[in-house]
Amino acid sequence: MSESRSILKSTSYDFEQEVLSRFRYLVDILPPECHIYRETWDSSTVLCLDFQQCPHFLEIIKEKADVLIYGVQNFSLATCILFRHGSKLKAWRHIHSIH
Repeated sequence: MSESRSILKSTSYDFEQEVLSRFRYLVDILPPECHIYRETWDSSTVLCLDFQQCPHFLEIIKEKADVLIYGVQNFSLATCILFRHGSKLKAWRHIHSIH
């Protein structure tokens, strides 16, 4: 009973954080220092991976983008993945729908 009450009191932010946590667990290649968040761009949602705290992982993770794309498709998180170093955009990968 208390579990259902806590779900009802959760906010969309709480749900988003839970999904991002599950995404991180599923893909299992992102370093803990990589900041993950979503942004709205026009009418699309993008998944941002910020490597400011771990720049040495950026190129390694970009090479494994297929794993990230699988996770994004699995959770329907975004239409694009952005690879960032702080405010600098370093690369992006478009996500094709799996319908």
